[in-house]
Amino acid sequence: MQKNTKISMASVLLAAMLLLSGCRDNSTGSSAVTQAGAGAAASGNEVHFSIAYAAGDPATKQAIVATIGAFMKAHPDIIIQDSSELSASAYLDWLKFKDAVGEFPDLVEIRDTDAFAGAGKIVPLPADLLDLFGSLPQVNGKVWNAPLFGNAPEGIIYSKQAYTSAGITRLPQTYGEFLEIQQKLKANGITPLVVGGKDIFHMGFWVNKFLIDDVYAKDPDWNAKRTAGQVSFTDDNVVRAMSDFKELFETNVDKGWLGTSDNQTASILVSGRAAQLYSGTWMFSQIEEAGPDFEYGFYALPDREGRRNIVGLPSPSGWSMSAEAAKDPDKMEAMKEFIRFFFAPEPYSIFLAGINGLPSTKEKVTYETGEQMKEALRLVADPDVTKSLMINNWWGDNLIPPEFRNWFYKLLQEMVVNDGNVAEYMKRADLEYDRQVRDNRL
Repeated sequence: MQKNTKISMASVLLAAMLLLSGCRDNSTGSSAVTQAGAGAAASGNEVHFSIAYAAGDPATKQAIVATIGAFMKAHPDIIIQDSSELSASAYLDWLKFKDAVGEFPDLVEIRDTDAFAGAGKIVPLPADLLDLFGSLPQVNGKVWNAPLFGNAPEGIIYSKQAYTSAGITRLPQTYGEFLEIQQKLKANGITPLVVGGKDIFHMGFWVNKFLIDDVYAKDPDWNAKRTAGQVSFTDDNVVRAMSDFKELFETNVDKGWLGTSDNQTASILVSGRAAQLYSGTWMFSQIEEAGPDFEYGFYALPDREGRRNIVGLPSPSGWSMSAEAAKDPDKMEAMKEFIRFFFAPEPYSIFLAGINGLPSTKEKVTYETGEQMKEALRLVADPDVTKSLMINNWWGDNLIPPEFRNWFYKLLQEMVVNDGNVAEYMKRADLEYDRQVRDNRL
């Protein structure tokens, strides 16, 4: 099965190279834009639009750049300017800055749909694009996004060699058994877990693992209740979740986690400096690139009762069109053409294969997968696995203040580093949440 995964990734890279031949030099995505723009200049009827997306994950960045290049090769009269930056740690702040200086992108990946729709910065997705997709969440009764992919489950990506060397013969059936595995790894001289804490978004993987198990799996409307003052971060279930988070980081995570970036985690895992990484399916291609012969597995980490709860519900995020760009009919048609191309079966399958993503389209899209992705797909299809969302991916009444997520993750980092009292830190979370709710209502 491991071999099949690598053959699949080689096919993906070859397909992308063939699509991009003639559109690239030997540099990066920005040179692809330049080359394609030069080729289109002779047409005399160019349409330009800018594009932006959260570029913190290298695999997703490369896959989107490849699709942009392929599109411009097929449409030499449409020039796309990629204005994304190589960090998603503060993507919302970056978009706000671009808006403030009058450079809000024309076609933009939006994750905080409520905020940007409410501010009039984006327009609803055109009606003639809606049929491309399956489930499309609505915000205020309208669809605003063309979802790049379905929300993929996160779980433990582990070194098979490390597990074998430590005498681990079966995967954990409860969270308690998972903790026992960590003891076996340490006893065998292996650091159990690598965490890319330098990038604040990476903290969300573990934070939300515990929040989903103890909060959202049982109460999907917890955010709305918190905004209404009916529940608290100091409630037993939240304190228990964050206590588990703190204990895990203090006892089983590599001590350099706060200085480790997300894009270093694959090489640390492959090199044997850590046995496990908690992340999503997009990491599979990065791991295989870092270690072509590295053998690894993937599983959803069960809760204390043995239930498996994963990220997997649809959320309102994806490609959105700016209100300013929508005023230009030519630009609107060009952006619609790009969206149709992006989600067409061939380019979309190449894009998804590059990130091991789940399709969001109505039309069936397939690509070769290895055992790890097959397990992720099995989890998504399993009716006994509870599907949820991260704290900041809910919408409507369950929307949290847009700045709270990063603030909360940083608070938890401080709590671990300072060995803080969990209940006291959760009191601070309550105060800040209420302050941000008040400020966002002004």
